[in-house]
Amino acid sequence: MTHLQVADTDARVTAEDAFATIAAVEHEITKVIVGQDELIRRLLTGLFAAIPYASKGTDSRFGCGHVLLEGVPGVAKTLLATTLAHVISARFQRIQLTPDMLPADILGTRVYEAHTATFRIERGPVFTNILLADEINRATPKTQSALLEAMQERQVTLAETTFRLEDPFWVLATQNPVEQEGVYALPEAQLDRFSMMLRVGYPDLPHEVAMLDIPFDRLDLERRLVPEDVLRIRNLVRETIHVDAGIKQYIVRIGRATRAPDEVGRPALKEMLLLGISPRSYQHILALARVTAFLHGRDYVLPQDVKAVVPDATRHRIIRSVRAQAENVEADAILDELVTAVPISVGQM
Repeated sequence: MTHLQVADTDARVTAEDAFATIAAVEHEITKVIVGQDELIRRLLTGLFAAIPYASKGTDSRFGCGHVLLEGVPGVAKTLLATTLAHVISARFQRIQLTPDMLPADILGTRVYEAHTATFRIERGPVFTNILLADEINRATPKTQSALLEAMQERQVTLAETTFRLEDPFWVLATQNPVEQEGVYALPEAQLDRFSMMLRVGYPDLPHEVAMLDIPFDRLDLERRLVPEDVLRIRNLVRETIHVDAGIKQYIVRIGRATRAPDEVGRPALKEMLLLGISPRSYQHILALARVTAFLHGRDYVLPQDVKAVVPDATRHRIIRSVRAQAENVEADAILDELVTAVPISVGQM
């Protein structure tokens, strides 16, 4: 196994070392997942994004950007998540969500021990570094809500005790958008916990053919990252990538445009939207844009980095009107028109 050779978690790592490690991770994943290079890169963007959060009794901290993978069955959503988890030498848990699951099946519960006449805490699979919530929309809203505190505050409360989760803590979830029976749509509060919703489509013809040649029985994937490496790269990106004040204003203007399209000259879109993105999502867009700039070899964020992450960071956060759904106006089409309408600088308004 190879990973960043740094003595301690807080030690500095160079951009060259980080690029080499990320390239090695991508190479290992492409041994299994073919034709999805851009998807892999966007998944890693979520991993290394520094999303700010606050938890009980602590100052603000930073965590990974959780990712929701959406696609029809058979397009390797779960395989991609498990392969990435294998390449990272970290604790990994997979939950196959079903309608009969309870919150305790995810978080854990108190167990009574008769010989001591006391209760002990039995921790659930959420206590890990990488959690794969497979088919998350098959769980009932009560069970889905078990992840809310863990994803936002990076902690879990069982009875009267609150446990901090290890860093990194990263949730990957999958869902099938086609099935309508036996599924429960994720509520807005749950969706807002995900930094990105990535749509997984079909690969092109040559890559579909190449999939048939993958020697799954002889594959030997190397572990290229340890949890400390994730923290080092995340800190490197957060501390070294400069974001100009104008870029921050640009992010806010895009967000406000989703709530008031008429202010950017798109009054027709007001009939297509019930709810725009929240101010909290600005932090996610900013963090993802930082990673995007870093992966392009720059130490500063450009407007094109913001434009690149806006669809993935916001398509699950806006709520389309009944009219938009009836006319099959997709969220991505609305966002594309809004981003085009929003000026990069105030002077262009």
